[in-house]
Order: sequence, then structure tokens, then C-alpha cells
Amino acid sequence: MVNYIWFFIIFIGICVGIFTGRADILSKSIMESANSTVDLMIKLLGVMCLWCGVMKIAQKSGLTDKLSKLLRPILKKVFKKAGRDEETLGAIIMNITANMMGLSNAATPFGIKAMENLQRLNDKKDTASDDMAIFLVLNAACIQIFPTTIISIRAAVGSNNPAEIIVPAIITTGTAAVVGVLVCKLLQRYF
Repeated sequence: MVNYIWFFIIFIGICVGIFTGRADILSKSIMESANSTVDLMIKLLGVMCLWCGVMKIAQKSGLTDKLSKLLRPILKKVFKKAGRDEETLGAIIMNITANMMGLSNAATPFGIKAMENLQRLNDKKDTASDDMAIFLVLNAACIQIFPTTIISIRAAVGSNNPAEIIVPAIITTGTAAVVGVLVCKLLQRYF
């Protein structure tokens, strides 16, 4: 449906540009937009490579393992059934840890594995369990210690201090995760 909406907006814009005699301005705008997009993507590619390398070093140095050891006791209390299943809890911890370190590409397979394991533990196969809802909230809120994507975008567009958003990102994503889990726990009592 969204594709139809975007097509309609673009089509109407082009038609209006042609019928009002501004086709030259329209084509110039399209070319400038395409060029600036390619420039941004090239800049982003370099910065993303740098951050992926830094995150890989953090992973190889054992920083992500230390983070997962810190998270294990907390998550055992948050998740009812998954907290007792080591395989499921391990996948959840790896997903959350990878997301915290800015390795969202590495987090996706762990998230899929965690959901598969949560479904295995689910008594009602056609309904999401409480643990599934909490995991989804934690995955969506995704506490960011190193918001590499945003830092990369800020660096690519010429920010003087692209990393200045680290502390606000930790505060906002942490708050979102805590509030999300609390709301899930509250709603579990009624639904």
C-alpha cells in the first residue's frame, strides 16, 4: 500500500511540474537529488566501514561477552519462561548485546533465533507470548551504547562532533526500553 502512495505522490508531482511548464526545474531537481544521494551513500560507506571495524574489535576483545554476562541476571528476571531456557536466553542476550554495540546486522540472526525459540516455548502457537512481546519491545527500543548508524550519518553530512549524540542516545533508548518493559509487565496482568 505504501508503494502505491509513494508512486501516486511522485506521479502527481511530475504531472504538475510538466503541466505548469516547469519540466526543466523538475529534471534539474531530480538530478541534484540523485547526485546528493550518491554522495551521501559514498560518505556513509566509509564511516560505516570504520564503525563496523571498531565494533568487530569490541567483539573480538571480549567486550560483548562481558556485556552479555552483565545482562544475563537482569534478563532472567524479565523473561518468565525464556529466563529458564538457556538456549533461548542466549539468543536473546546475543541479540540485545549486538544491538547495544551497534551491530544491527549481526543482531538480526540472533533475533530470529530468539523468536523461534520463544515460539517453541509458547503454549498458544497462534498468539504471541508475554516473553515474545517483551523481546519485541526490547529489540525495538534497542538500548544503544554506540549508535553507529546515526554517528555515521552525522559524520557523512559534515557534523562538527558526530559522536555528541552518544549520551542522549543512551538516555533515550534506555528510558524507552525500561518504560516498554514496565508497560508490558503491567499489561500482562490484564491480558
